[in-house]
Amino acid sequence: MQQNWCLVHPRGLAQRPLQATKLDELQLRVLARGPILERKTPNAPLQATTALQRRPKQQIETPGDDDIDMAGSGALPVVDLAPFFAGGDEDGVARATEAVREACRSHGFFRAVNHGVPPEVMSRALELSAAFFALPDEEKSKARPAAEGSDSPLPAGYARQPAHSADKNQYVLMFDPKLGFNVYPAQPAGFRDAVDECFARVTQLGLLIQEILNECMGLPPGFLNSYNSDRGFDFMVALRYFPATEEESNGLSEHEDGNLITFVFQDGVGGLEVLKDGEWVLSNKKLKSATHRVVRKPAAHRHSFAFFFATHGDKWVEPLPEFTVKIGEAPRYKGFFYKDYQQLRMRNKTHPPARPEDVIHITHYEI
Repeated sequence: MQQNWCLVHPRGLAQRPLQATKLDELQLRVLARGPILERKTPNAPLQATTALQRRPKQQIETPGDDDIDMAGSGALPVVDLAPFFAGGDEDGVARATEAVREACRSHGFFRAVNHGVPPEVMSRALELSAAFFALPDEEKSKARPAAEGSDSPLPAGYARQPAHSADKNQYVLMFDPKLGFNVYPAQPAGFRDAVDECFARVTQLGLLIQEILNECMGLPPGFLNSYNSDRGFDFMVALRYFPATEEESNGLSEHEDGNLITFVFQDGVGGLEVLKDGEWVLSNKKLKSATHRVVRKPAAHRHSFAFFFATHGDKWVEPLPEFTVKIGEAPRYKGFFYKDYQQLRMRNKTHPPARPEDVIHITHYEI
């Protein structure tokens, strides 16, 4: 299966393809968004740095002799995670950790390889999601979210962007299957097993990346894992983008994700574009959160999966003292509960504002 193109331009969004690779080589893209967390007093809520902000993101690419340092090449950085699975390779772990740190500082978006998620698991999920989306609308509608009575943080199941939305896609949203929120399609056969396995595999990868970020940020060992141990707000989305028309090609408007880490894998159609060297930065300008978008291609549907490794909705989020008062810098964001921000973000999709400037971003909390 031929993997899609990822596009980056040093001065903005541009349609310049990077190297196309196979799914088992490209693996996943990881968007390290980084809420960094701390407890002010024994009874105070834990806090996070601004991983939820309007700024460029981090992606990673197929490793090669010329691909590890991509700061001036316009390409996306690559991180090889193999040392974390091999055991005993301390030098390799140190190099990979430094590669993640640099990618988070320079791009906010990187491509991960040798990450432990089998390519056949991703391929199967893509294949079955494409088969589902090809079904008649009447059949797909059977997997719509329950009208009421669910405790799900977001509506789980099949949905389609409203007709007046600038985004032209349909999707199936899923949480951890153990929570009982999911509404699975009855067809195609095997869909549920495929996406549940994919969810479990990427969750494990998220825990690994979280540990790496903990080291990158210089936090006490296990700090992020302790703060962010509840996986109840993680969710995964299977997406289908419609072919472009002569009039417009927007699939997903430029944005920054509102969670901790985002993983993306997709088919060979392409269309994901990442902004680099823009004016947006995170963690009080210590890490970047990459602005990205999806541009639809003519005469082709695009299929992808995005996994949002999040923090629990009841967690309090604000810049850490390590990146503010302890280094003599003022916080750039007010504190907020994560669930409040998540609901505002979902409303962007369910009730798209008439004016793009009214879409809620992390700038909503800027001081």
